[in-house]
Amino acid sequence: MSVLPFTRPTIGEEELQAVREVLESGWITTGPKAQSLEQALADYIGGGVQVRLFNSATSALEASLLVAGIGPGDEVIVPAISFVATANVVLRVGARPVFVEVDLHSRNLDVRGVAAALTPNTRAIIPVHFAGLAVDMAPLYALASEHKLLVLEDAAQAIGSEYQGRKIGASGNPVCFSFHPNKNMTSIEGGAVASNDPDFIRRLEQVRFHGIEKDSDGNIDVSGWGGKMNLPDVNAAIGLIQLTRLDEFNQQRRERVQQYYQQLSASEVLVLPADAAGHSWHMFCVCIDHAALGKSRAELQTLFSERDIAVGVHYPAMHLFSLYRRFGYGEGDFPVAERIGAQTLTLPLFPTMTAADVEHVCTTVSAIVSGQI
Repeated sequence: MSVLPFTRPTIGEEELQAVREVLESGWITTGPKAQSLEQALADYIGGGVQVRLFNSATSALEASLLVAGIGPGDEVIVPAISFVATANVVLRVGARPVFVEVDLHSRNLDVRGVAAALTPNTRAIIPVHFAGLAVDMAPLYALASEHKLLVLEDAAQAIGSEYQGRKIGASGNPVCFSFHPNKNMTSIEGGAVASNDPDFIRRLEQVRFHGIEKDSDGNIDVSGWGGKMNLPDVNAAIGLIQLTRLDEFNQQRRERVQQYYQQLSASEVLVLPADAAGHSWHMFCVCIDHAALGKSRAELQTLFSERDIAVGVHYPAMHLFSLYRRFGYGEGDFPVAERIGAQTLTLPLFPTMTAADVEHVCTTVSAIVSGQI
């Protein structure tokens, strides 16, 4: 049998035709398709936000920090478990990332950990909606309001997710999305920022493209630094098609996840991820206590591979990377994040995955956990 990947983008004839139309139009960089996708995303998210596209979620996060004036001497609170871009962008603008502990099941940060990490230098909080599960934002918004902090939501994994009945991104504060090939919708590479602040949006446009401002007559001025972070129309054309199918994709993901829950049993050896209303299920990450089983994680990965199942590792604890150990972080600082980092495995999950695929994965997991293989 062919190898079952841990994820696979769903690309069809409509996307192929959309790319062909852009290539034949003669306008292949940022243009009308990008503008159409920005408006379509704003309509989808709701809340009266505007959306601006970027060439990646990493660029979107970096640009948002720059626009907010975050820089040297500032501290930004981030969860200890996320893709490393969440912390890297903080360093990129000259600020210092301050890690906080996460929950074992949700992998999201907790407001109590954020409150304990505040210092006079804290300027912002970057909550990550891990795997599509929304962070409990209400207490975080309240804390940020009390201390006059920016909340920059990392929703790279949460397009289509909801919190308290509203789409993630509809909050009004800047929220960043990713359209990487492994995300719930893709533009091959790409990202976006949603915000209801017109001035923030205007300044994002400058940072996104060389700092250029144009007046009504087409004259340009450059009053501040800008990079090259725009998304071409070829990518946007794919994103437009993907967006029309996003809810369908997310529903298919939820159906596969329910099968996982039906066929897997949580135990001291196997930790299942948390579920909640509005979850878009970007990934299905479990923790397997390989030490209790007398096997290394590499040995577990080999057992899956021998059965034609690809698994991922999402993610190592960021504070243990050598880059961040330089700031004084080390083992024992965040025990839950470190347990996740050591034990996590990402099981296959994507819209075209079949019920038989899920059963095959679950049979393998159960055999591993029970010591049968």
